[in-house]
Amino acid sequence: MFGAPGLPELIIIAVIVLLLFGKRLPSVMRSLGQSITEFKKGVNETDEEDKDSSEHISNG
Repeated sequence: MFGAPGLPELIIIAVIVLLLFGKRLPSVMRSLGQSITEFKKGVNETDEEDKDSSEHISNG
């Protein structure tokens, strides 16, 4: 009864989103892309810090 939405439902949702956001959609997507990029940078920096600290501990 409540499964994953099919193609007709996805099309209806896409039309509703386009009607609601219209001209703002490109700026919303741009902001979303920038947010994802910043998140990935933060994750990579954290990974590098963890890697550096683990090398320091193993060399110490």
